[in-house]
Amino acid sequence: MGQQFTRIAVKVGSNVLTRADGTLDVTRMSALTDQIAELHKSGVEVILISSGAVASGRSEIHTLKKLDSVNQRQLFSAVGQAKLINRYYELFREHGIAVGQVLTTKENFGTRRHYLNQKNCMMVMLENGVIPIVNENDTISVSELMFTDNDELSGLIASMMDAQALIILSNIDGIYNGSPADPASTIIREVGQRKDLSSYIQASKSSFGRGGMLTKTNIARKVADEGICVIIANGKRDNILVDLLRHPAETLCTRFIPSPQPVSSIKKWIAHSEGFAKGEIHINQQATEVLSADKAVSILPVGITHIEGEFEKDDIVRIIDYSGNPVGVGKANCDSAQAREVIGKHGKKAVVHYDYLYIE
Repeated sequence: MGQQFTRIAVKVGSNVLTRADGTLDVTRMSALTDQIAELHKSGVEVILISSGAVASGRSEIHTLKKLDSVNQRQLFSAVGQAKLINRYYELFREHGIAVGQVLTTKENFGTRRHYLNQKNCMMVMLENGVIPIVNENDTISVSELMFTDNDELSGLIASMMDAQALIILSNIDGIYNGSPADPASTIIREVGQRKDLSSYIQASKSSFGRGGMLTKTNIARKVADEGICVIIANGKRDNILVDLLRHPAETLCTRFIPSPQPVSSIKKWIAHSEGFAKGEIHINQQATEVLSADKAVSILPVGITHIEGEFEKDDIVRIIDYSGNPVGVGKANCDSAQAREVIGKHGKKAVVHYDYLYIE
């Protein structure tokens, strides 16, 4: 018996969609489209996060002069994205399914308003039977504002859209307990909460993707902590998506067990907002100990030792413990000047309220 997911996010990596020469593998795209169409017709809502724009454009353009890596990426992705979405459009149309393009940037997740606008747009698509196809807008993203890669983007999308599962399709079967090249290595089938995998992970990146297995596991853990099942599997295996949902026990993959406690939608947004933090709130030893006790606590002025940086009310701030380690992120209840005025004082309102605080 398969798993009863009604909404899933599927991330397809560059290495699944790209041939050895760097061009787009249309046969693989077609096979994945057939699988997604089958799930869609059985009542599963699918959000597709697809890489492949740069690979798609690479074969199309022969540059007249040498370009730096950012210009080259912008050019290839601008041409390639048009080609990629057009190919998906044609493939899904054969199944009578409409698709819609969602191009996004990291900044679109930085404010709650932009975040909810994106969510609303994709909800309308799902409600009308349209499959959203999401990619980073590489034509306007510059290096420092880019997602680590589409793994990070897929985690944000799965979380934002309240997906029950995030399936990350790579070109290997999952996370190995040693080097994938070593015949003695086997796939770790299940990863429980709080399990440390750092000793197993190879730091090398995949040949076409920007993020390696370390990125995937960090994102998988964060998303699983929010109550979403995360699966890392091989997108080049025949019928992999259908098998993962219909025959989960027999299908080779690494599955991250989700937290049984659901997380509120605002906390999900905050959990993924670390990259947008405007300042830091440093707390004392007592406040650090209270935070790590798994109780519902807010950041009160009495526990704050100092404030770094400038921020406005509702900005995302980092929480730094008394040893100087980042321990979480939260939404500021006041601006930095007001926070500085109340440092160390008793009886003042929370600088970061528990409802808007995510402890890592």
